[in-house]
Amino acid sequence: MKLEGEAKLVRIFIGESDRWQGKPLYEAIVLEAKRQGLAGATVFKGVMGFGAHSRIHSAKILQLSEDLPVMIEIVDAEEKVRAFLPALEAMVGEGLVTMERVEVIRYRHR
Repeated sequence: MKLEGEAKLVRIFIGESDRWQGKPLYEAIVLEAKRQGLAGATVFKGVMGFGAHSRIHSAKILQLSEDLPVMIEIVDAEEKVRAFLPALEAMVGEGLVTMERVEVIRYRHR
């Protein structure tokens, strides 16, 4: 697969403890992105953050949180990303989903 030029970047902001059908939500999102043939997905775990409820989630020793912030990034052609959005809508009960235009300089695999 070759992906270059204009594409879309989707960022999904959720909590580490969010679940979907018995598994971590971030894992379910990545597996669904793979199933739908998207170019790739990466999960990032945050050390501190807050969301709509304004509760601070932190990895500090004295404030050990079991619900650290998680961000998933997915980049692909616009039509593939838009086709993936209904699955995200069904899976993400609480969180934030953003999309922006990006320019892919290089994406290739052997």
